[in-house]
Amino acid sequence: MRESGKRSARDKIEEVLTRLAERANDERVFLKLYPDATRLAADAADARRRVGISLGPLDGRIVSIKDLFDVGGETTTAGSAALAVAPPAVRDATVVARLRRAGAVIVGKTNMTEFAFSGIGLNRHFGTPGNAADPTRVAGGSSSGAGVSVAEDTSDIAIGSDTGGSVRIPAALNGVVGFKPTHGRVPLAGVFPLSSTLDSIGPLARTVADCALADAIMAGEEPAEIAPFPLSGLRIGIPRGRLFGDMDAAVGEGFERSLRALEAAGARVADHSIDDLLAEMREATRAASIASVEAAEVHADLMATQAWSLVDPRIGGPIARRAAVPAHAYIRLLRRRSALAAVMDERLMPVDVLALPTTPVVAPAIQPLLEDNDLYDRTDGLLLRNPQVANQFDLTAISLPMPGINLPAGLMLFARNGHDHHLLSVAAAVEELFRRAL
Repeated sequence: MRESGKRSARDKIEEVLTRLAERANDERVFLKLYPDATRLAADAADARRRVGISLGPLDGRIVSIKDLFDVGGETTTAGSAALAVAPPAVRDATVVARLRRAGAVIVGKTNMTEFAFSGIGLNRHFGTPGNAADPTRVAGGSSSGAGVSVAEDTSDIAIGSDTGGSVRIPAALNGVVGFKPTHGRVPLAGVFPLSSTLDSIGPLARTVADCALADAIMAGEEPAEIAPFPLSGLRIGIPRGRLFGDMDAAVGEGFERSLRALEAAGARVADHSIDDLLAEMREATRAASIASVEAAEVHADLMATQAWSLVDPRIGGPIARRAAVPAHAYIRLLRRRSALAAVMDERLMPVDVLALPTTPVVAPAIQPLLEDNDLYDRTDGLLLRNPQVANQFDLTAISLPMPGINLPAGLMLFARNGHDHHLLSVAAAVEELFRRAL
């Protein structure tokens, strides 16, 4: 069925549901599907369009949500079998309710790292989603299923969470766009937490425009078309140093090729060091990260039950150990982080954005990570190293696919706290440049 030259919402969702049904015996991207509800939502969107009514640019678009968003009447498991018997949610998470009101067709909940506590994307309970470009490789975490669902076109937009890169890592490794807004821009009500200080809710999509659309709706704003920022004169800082170590040759070459294209378009590219601030943050978090201490508080009650034995030791062990961090150390850590974030904000004033590879490597193979705990820990640290800077220093950030690379990799842009619209405008211009020039 076609309406006004476009496929109907019902046609699109039927195509997706058919594809998912064909792999139902080995489904690892989605943990839950809503076939009946999605058909009804799609039919409603089509009926509105036939009579010239629209709820906005998201009306009839297919959206997936990560398994840590509440849906009224069902248990939120956050990627863990340990939460299977938790009470059902009373109502939808705020962002889910806003997406529904905007006409989104919510197809299902996507797989994730257990409790969102890793950047790799493995899940011992529900299986590990394979990377969209090579299923023998990881999808990245913690929003693993979200990244794959967009890249494989089983959702137009996926909603994830980002505490240390959990939107941007899977976006980069699967070749899509992932946006982390400023912390607090999007409400966290009804979202299973990892870290109340660092958690942000962000979209993954195939374009910057779709990310901006979903972000605006979730933030309670009126969606508006992005005006690309002029590349001529754009000030781009490159934080060379610690964040450029241990890099795959293909990622490094793709990054330098991207910079040359930006310079050819008139952007002013210059080194802009932040290594001193990174060193101070590293020292402040040497004993424990903010996310791990806050995760220990989130799971304190669960740790006292038998259900905790179901948690993957790679996830549960580090969380449990942080329960011993004293309150005074945690409070001092928060104060130190606030002070360093203020210095970082001042450091970024002379530039429009910082640019760096989202991850220094392409997606690693799954099997070696399942077999080697030391390799798992090193890989997790490497994948998180660059993107977590935005969370630690309270910035906004986006990952764009770098063109011309066999396996996907991302170009990441950082901007100052609260400069979300500016960052999206810059990203839209860079995206268009990549389409034309590379």
